[in-house]
Amino acid sequence: MLLKFNFKNYKSFKDEVSLDLTATKISEYSDRNFEAGNVKVLPIVGILGANASGKSNVMEAFRFMIDYIVFSLNFAGAQINPNVQISAMRPIPFLFDNKSKMEGTTFETYFVINNDKTEKIYQYGFVINGNVVEEEWLNYKAKTSRDDFKTIFYHSQKENDFSGLDKNIVKNIEVSIQKETLILTLGAKLKEKILSEIYNWFATIIDVDLSHINVDTILNNAIWNYKPLLEKSTQDSITKYLSSFDDNIIGIEVKEKEINPITKEKKKEIYIKHKNGNKGEGVQLPFLYESAGTRRMFYLYPLFDIALRMGSPLFIDELNLQLHPLLIRVILQMFLNKNINKNKAQLVFTSHDVWQLKSDILRRDEIWFTEKDDKGVSNLYSLSDFVGEDGEKIRKDEDFQKNYLMGKYGAIPDLKGFDGVFK
Repeated sequence: MLLKFNFKNYKSFKDEVSLDLTATKISEYSDRNFEAGNVKVLPIVGILGANASGKSNVMEAFRFMIDYIVFSLNFAGAQINPNVQISAMRPIPFLFDNKSKMEGTTFETYFVINNDKTEKIYQYGFVINGNVVEEEWLNYKAKTSRDDFKTIFYHSQKENDFSGLDKNIVKNIEVSIQKETLILTLGAKLKEKILSEIYNWFATIIDVDLSHINVDTILNNAIWNYKPLLEKSTQDSITKYLSSFDDNIIGIEVKEKEINPITKEKKKEIYIKHKNGNKGEGVQLPFLYESAGTRRMFYLYPLFDIALRMGSPLFIDELNLQLHPLLIRVILQMFLNKNINKNKAQLVFTSHDVWQLKSDILRRDEIWFTEKDDKGVSNLYSLSDFVGEDGEKIRKDEDFQKNYLMGKYGAIPDLKGFDGVFK
């Protein structure tokens, strides 16, 4: 389970911020929290804020960290233009400050590996400056320990400590490591036990930006390969899922069409079966004819399924896009329901949907905001930590939605209107 994500000097975030998924000591809905490593953990966190306030940058920072962990071996020895800022291997620092532009970007997580009966808490992070890994560290703390974290490894350009790793593999790491490569990724490739387990945990994390999803992406999404669409059991599950919000849907059919006779490449064609006015078997419509909301829910099905089955963190940017607020509410309730979410999956999402800001669905520590100041610096903070002008913290019986729209919690757009814009 993910306990905390810290990052610094990434895009609009100049200073270190922390997205904390550990539960505070507030009283509401304490029975739905999970427990890992003697820590109470939240199943869900929602991030709201004005346009361009930094919501998506939080998600992108996490995505960059995961992608770099998974693919850093591909960057070893790679030659890139040093003037190019946007690169798969080069994080974008805060660019409105000369000092920050020259400094590295930091990513750090605290987590407990799923199905680890010891429930150790791991602390893993790294610093990248340009295309160089300046520092990398992995520490752990036992579930019952009250002491500080113990070192598994620490690596920098000047110092190495591999005391917690398999000594037989350390020699290969020392010989093979390059400036662009993470010890975690290399060690997992070399089958070092601890590093392999941690690498695999990161690799199961799911992250998606719904604003970049189109029909072709949905139909060709490789995620479907884990659970073949051509199997009837999968089709039956998807039908039940889709009919839960549209009872006119009574089935799906998936056909494979050969599009290249030489390579034998095939393309999936999906048809959704709907009820009709007669007592026939329904009408099949091509997937392209379905509403944008139905297509997005179809895309989300395997992501929900994998997260719930594996107990993985699921990050969704722009969850509210083309989905009804009541449908979003049902999605949130799914992750909050321990009878459905049996394996401790977590949902982290961004949204503009203030309708979800209600005390009957979200705890105060599950509501987070991003806000950007007049210097272009974003901040990230929780409603449970927010202190009003009167010096008091937010009460659980407040109308979160109303107070947010009134600007009580900040993180709203500064709207000046369009007077004088259009002539």
